[in-house]
Amino acid sequence: MAGVTRPLRVLIVDDDALVRAGLSMMLDGVHGISVVGEAADGAEVPEAADRHAPDVVLMDLRMPRVDGIAATRGLRRRDPAPEVIVLTTFDTDENILHALRAGASGFLLKDTPPAQIVDAVRQVASGDPILSPRITRRLMDRAAVQAGAYERARAALGRLSPREGDVVVAIAEGRSNAEIGAALFMSVATVKAHVSSILTKLDLDNRTQIALLAHDAGLA
Repeated sequence: MAGVTRPLRVLIVDDDALVRAGLSMMLDGVHGISVVGEAADGAEVPEAADRHAPDVVLMDLRMPRVDGIAATRGLRRRDPAPEVIVLTTFDTDENILHALRAGASGFLLKDTPPAQIVDAVRQVASGDPILSPRITRRLMDRAAVQAGAYERARAALGRLSPREGDVVVAIAEGRSNAEIGAALFMSVATVKAHVSSILTKLDLDNRTQIALLAHDAGLA
């Protein structure tokens, strides 16, 4: 929210009263930032947002009734929509990606130093997303692993004939030999021969590994 000259209005959402009190104490002592409200659950967020019109929301992930992902999604549908920084102890890849897809502008761990949390509030209010360095590295590593798996899978499947490739896709779809034969107009014996050839060429042990390879290659 570039150009805002009044204090940045911050709403704190966390089911732990001590965490809320600590964040409120820390942020209310900072020039240009005002903690305008608190909520103890995601279910309280819509009313709190209506009442306080925050610029930035510090959002916990795990809360008893409505979690931080759902609450973030709801906030980002508002007009105007406040920026959301997820502040949590749970840094699994799944949580990070769900939060970002829900529209969070930042993702920080609760052990982040106070000065960095203050900087993050100012940064997202200016329209710049923020991720803790540890999370940025994890996302980069995840992307590299996924990209590598994709390339390896595509290269492996490139050793197959077009017909064998069709069988791989059908296996990834969960079809039986009979169903594959009916779909590809071949006998069950021919399907079995193709499956055996695929396993040999790709040095795999079973159909599940074929399906996983197809998934890595983006074919299923």
